[in-house]
Amino acid sequence: MAAIITFLAVYLVLAVGRLPGFRVDRTGACIIGASLMIAFGVLDFEQAYAAINYDTIILLFGVMIVVANLRLSGFFGAVAEWVVEHAHRPLILLAAIVFVAGFFSAFFVNDTICLVLTPLVLEITRQLRRNAVPYLLAVAMSANIGSVSTITGNPQNMMIGSFSGIQYRTFAAALSPVAAVGLVLTVAVIAAVYHREFRLQERMALERRSVRINRVLMWKSLAVSAGMIALFFAGWPVPKVALIAGAVLLVTRRVKPERIYREIDWSLLVLFIGLFIVVAGVEKTSLPGDLFRGTQRFHLERVAVLSAFGALLSNVVSNVPAVLVFKPFIAHMSHPARSWLALAMSTTLAGNLTIMGSVANLIVVQRARHEAPISFWDYCKVGAPLTVLTITAGVLWLG
Repeated sequence: MAAIITFLAVYLVLAVGRLPGFRVDRTGACIIGASLMIAFGVLDFEQAYAAINYDTIILLFGVMIVVANLRLSGFFGAVAEWVVEHAHRPLILLAAIVFVAGFFSAFFVNDTICLVLTPLVLEITRQLRRNAVPYLLAVAMSANIGSVSTITGNPQNMMIGSFSGIQYRTFAAALSPVAAVGLVLTVAVIAAVYHREFRLQERMALERRSVRINRVLMWKSLAVSAGMIALFFAGWPVPKVALIAGAVLLVTRRVKPERIYREIDWSLLVLFIGLFIVVAGVEKTSLPGDLFRGTQRFHLERVAVLSAFGALLSNVVSNVPAVLVFKPFIAHMSHPARSWLALAMSTTLAGNLTIMGSVANLIVVQRARHEAPISFWDYCKVGAPLTVLTITAGVLWLG
């Protein structure tokens, strides 16, 4: 009973963002929940240590270091600036933003791409005197969609890659087509909803802006990133490769290590550790078995049903906790690999349904709130139909 109450309390905080009446955020709730699982004797220390999926933590940590170096070198800003300079019409600019955000999110975590692109898009639309909202929506939604295509695209995919044992290239081959279709749909839906912005295809001129680039750091980071991605596709252990890549980039005479450490989302790593322990605690109860028997009548082994449940739960408690909820069930399904891929697809694409659907959305909305406020309705009128269309495409592809 203590394990179940603790589990439900933690997931309540994950759903609403904070513990009502207290200054306890999602990370704090996971720390407290993990501690209570140990305090109540649900798990001992050895079992708690064993519950932590170190592959996921190491993979996320290594990729964060690589991304930090690329970001500090000015690489993302330079690429975005070059693309925008060559997009001389509104629809081409929209498509360019979608492609850049989607492509880089596939390899370097969607949240980071949103952090980099949002201020750039704001500045460009300000100079061109365009409505910034559709272009900002393009950043958030295409970052979510692009991240579905690989194990390193977002945190929930990293977890699924560790749990499922699916190889990097197999994962990418299965879900990259879904991401490609999704990016095309993103351009189409945004252009349709904001038809006034894109109806007149007048030529736009943007003055060339200087972007601060540390060339030595940029080429070193690119070389390491290219080697890392090549080894991913070659079938090397993904966490091992990511950790070694991060370690190589820490050997430097140009960048203070504190600057790299500040770029790492330590609270997210701690949240994962706590959540692994909380879920391991509740797995020792009868709740997972009862839930599994209760869901059998819904035929979760079907891609469409699993995708619908995954999308729904992702918008209730967020996508990372949703993956952990489904973890005990998928091992018992007739086609576990296909079920893992369906879960990765649905929990990621469901992030576009509302502003609260993913951290990437919140980053864009928060960073743009003073210059281009995005309301709940602004987001939903694009995000809701796009979510339905992309998940439908994913179900048809995987089914």
